[in-house]
Amino acid sequence: MTLIAIVRIDHPELALAHTIGSTSGTKITVVPESGTDPDTGQFFFHVEADDGDFEAFERALDDDDTVAEYVLVAEAGETRIYRIQHTSRTKLLTPKTTEVGGLMREAGSAGTGWRVRLQLPSREALADIWEFCEAEEISFELLQLYEQNGIDAGDGGRLTDAQREALVTAYERGYFEEPRGTTHEKLATELGISATAVGGRIRRGMTRLIEATLVEEEE
Repeated sequence: MTLIAIVRIDHPELALAHTIGSTSGTKITVVPESGTDPDTGQFFFHVEADDGDFEAFERALDDDDTVAEYVLVAEAGETRIYRIQHTSRTKLLTPKTTEVGGLMREAGSAGTGWRVRLQLPSREALADIWEFCEAEEISFELLQLYEQNGIDAGDGGRLTDAQREALVTAYERGYFEEPRGTTHEKLATELGISATAVGGRIRRGMTRLIEATLVEEEE
């Protein structure tokens, strides 16, 4: 039995805090299973920018005190992957999560901070992380907590929290009805992201659902 905790953390010295706050139209997520050692201060980030315009994002990186250097690793349309080296003053949750025997399964920009999904061995481990955040003056908000049987070995066909939120909100607002009860623009306003990001989350979420149900059933 493992414990899954979805939390929101915020602090001016958290990784990319300045960049997140300066580029509200950009979605930043940590690349999962990238094999990066958190002790090195280097991480890979998947970045989605409105209309593929990354100039504002890179300007924000240049002014971000948590960024020592960054390298563009790959790009395709409106998405890019960057490898970023953090400065020594950067506050990171990953090393503490590893220390208590946990894993950070997902991390995505939210507001001026991060929304993360932690896989933990116990409630004591969660308490240790909360105490760490309190000592570091990191805002820590527990959004969801539940137990999970077995081992979470990866995403598989599971939706990300962002995709789930977009799909559920779209469904509740009549997006999938005929005629449609809402638009990407209205959903974007409600979710606090760009219309392009809304379309991307709905499309990728639907793809995951199809792969996890229809395709596997046919096989």
